[in-house]
Amino acid sequence: MPADLSGTWTLLSSDNFEGYMLALGTSVRSGGAAWRTSIVCWQSCLGSSGSLSGIDFTTRKIAKLLKPQKVIEQNGDSFTIHTNSSLRNYFVKFKVGEEFDEDNKGLDNRKCKSLVIWDNDRLTCVQKGEKKNRGWIHWIEGDKLYLEMFCEGQVCKQTFQRA
Repeated sequence: MPADLSGTWTLLSSDNFEGYMLALGTSVRSGGAAWRTSIVCWQSCLGSSGSLSGIDFTTRKIAKLLKPQKVIEQNGDSFTIHTNSSLRNYFVKFKVGEEFDEDNKGLDNRKCKSLVIWDNDRLTCVQKGEKKNRGWIHWIEGDKLYLEMFCEGQVCKQTFQRA
């Protein structure tokens, strides 16, 4: 039986988030309350005005300081994940085993095909698009939620605690 990831989770620690953001390295624009799976992921803190060649230094430094909250709603293999921070919020909805189109607006502004599967008790997402080897993995150990986000050889490891 797959793990139940439901709950409200607060970020405790993040390792190599800046390296992960550098690997995403593309135009980032402001606008919209979108984030990505992620998750996915508290990358909702990304964004800046205008179009840039890469995620700028200031945005990366601010993003590293945020302590987002993740709300996961799980009903069998259907998931809704909200990632909320003081700068931006992101929402994603998917069903395990069904590929879906993902728009990473407000993150790196790329569109990709995402597929989330169970790998034992780990929820694993593979994203196919411009960036190679991109995706994430969520799992629970004890009272902690773990998230690994990866892109082109960079891995960000995050730990969350129930709020």
